[in-house]
Amino acid sequence: MALKCGIVGLPNVGKSTLFNCLSSAKAQSANFPFCTIEPNIGIITVPDQRLIELEKIDKPKKVVPTTIEIVDIAGLVKGASKGEGLGNQFLANIRETDAIIHVLRCFENDNITHVDGSINPVRDKEIIDTELQLKDLETVEARITKWEKVAKHGNDNSAKKIVEVASRYRDALVQGKSARTVELTEEEKKLTRDFFLLTNKPVLYACNVDEASAKNGNAFVEQVKEAIKNENAEILVIAAATEADIADLETYDEKQMFLEELGLEEPGVNMLIHAAYRLLNLQTYFTTGADESRAWTFVKGIKAPQAAGIIHTDFEKGFIRAEVIKYSDYIRLRSEAACREAGKINIEGKEYIVQDGDIMHFRFNV
Repeated sequence: MALKCGIVGLPNVGKSTLFNCLSSAKAQSANFPFCTIEPNIGIITVPDQRLIELEKIDKPKKVVPTTIEIVDIAGLVKGASKGEGLGNQFLANIRETDAIIHVLRCFENDNITHVDGSINPVRDKEIIDTELQLKDLETVEARITKWEKVAKHGNDNSAKKIVEVASRYRDALVQGKSARTVELTEEEKKLTRDFFLLTNKPVLYACNVDEASAKNGNAFVEQVKEAIKNENAEILVIAAATEADIADLETYDEKQMFLEELGLEEPGVNMLIHAAYRLLNLQTYFTTGADESRAWTFVKGIKAPQAAGIIHTDFEKGFIRAEVIKYSDYIRLRSEAACREAGKINIEGKEYIVQDGDIMHFRFNV
């Protein structure tokens, strides 16, 4: 899929360490600001136990998990909206992403310099929020000026509506609120989609803690929770340095032992990847058989022909029907033949909305 998440935050909060845990593309990580200048891009495998279970049943020659794209973006400082530091580059890079993982430093460590000299994740959050909001305010005011002229010189009702929605955005931004806090109808969202507002992107706050706080968080995390309670945003606690240690272990058993010592059931990076997947509004369907078991990423709500097109454009062009087995039925009955015999294969047409976990086989003719 073309959708991607951007990892953002102030310098030295652990963005690149976290990125290195997620991706085999190793970003430079060091104790000085602006260590990351050009955005690092990583293709991240999405862990999915369902694919493992399908492999057990079909014993295919090849197993192919699905992936998402994560981008490690340069650290930002006050004044970025006016071009300070790497501000212009940072804002351009974040505009190209579809969702934001905002890393907040929630740990004390005298050996790692904080750009503002003290640990305060709420202040750090507000610095980045303010810079993004100021940039969005510029965008919104320019759009209001443009569409007010259009509305004044004609009977374009949509222009008036755009001005009204943009004004609501402006009011929120002036109050220090992000664009995502403004509630819009689907029609209003469509009218202002080309605004591409930075603070309208879905966001996950990743609280980077020390090892002792990996399971239950700490006082810094509680401050963040309070600060974002009125936002439409997720929060995740993760110990990036500890995750890096886990990633360096060679065997599965060693990793599980480390996790058990921390009281965790799975690596924090797995939870982060799943959260990023949800943030991008993505789901998974499967194809499986003797040759290959494979996970395919799709945007929630698409119909069967578009899902077929993810495999190959010819599948969408010549779509006839989809044969669909629910994952739970396949796991219970253990084969396609058994599902067919039990009447558990549904024949679906062009209007079928694909569901997460569907096992699909497409019939097409080009």
